[in-house]
Amino acid sequence: MIITKIEPQKNNERVNIYLDGEFAFGLMKEIQYKYDLTEDMNIDKEYIDKVLMEEEQSKSNNCALKFLTHRQRSEKEIIDKLTKKGFENKFIENTLAYLKNYGLIDDMEFARSFAKDKMNLNKQGPKRIKYELYRKGISQEIIDEVLSEDDSEYSRALELAKKKLPSYKNDDKNAIYRKLGGFLQRRGYSYDCISKVLKELVK
Repeated sequence: MIITKIEPQKNNERVNIYLDGEFAFGLMKEIQYKYDLTEDMNIDKEYIDKVLMEEEQSKSNNCALKFLTHRQRSEKEIIDKLTKKGFENKFIENTLAYLKNYGLIDDMEFARSFAKDKMNLNKQGPKRIKYELYRKGISQEIIDEVLSEDDSEYSRALELAKKKLPSYKNDDKNAIYRKLGGFLQRRGYSYDCISKVLKELVK
């Protein structure tokens, strides 16, 4: 097969490749240059397949990089995103290896950052954080290690409870105990921590 024409696309980052006078496929310019594709070049199907595999891999890598521009992501989030976009497993696995090689994904680092934000910004308890990390595909081992570093559960729960307490001013002691306990439980705090806070505030 002969490359009879290479024309730039409108975005100027891609080109259209024509084989034997007919449009064959679109390609990133960087892939064209890497494989030294030029007009009047004679290529076979094996070479074309190699070029298109490289194109698909670049698309997968670029999709993941774009996904990472907003915030850190877990491996599972990357896999789910690429799967949804229709990439095959071999391309997804290569993309994960590529991202790890450049230090762009790290589940331990992700989990620490995620937990820190949930603790400091959302004042969530460990049970809630554990559930959310689990949903993002973080391993039990990493979750346990990250949460073992949390030494501020009680102070967070106490701070939340003090802010919430005035909203129960018309309730009796039992109702306050029940409502405040339920509130802290929904925010993901442990039974022991909740009991300690209730003893401190509900007298």
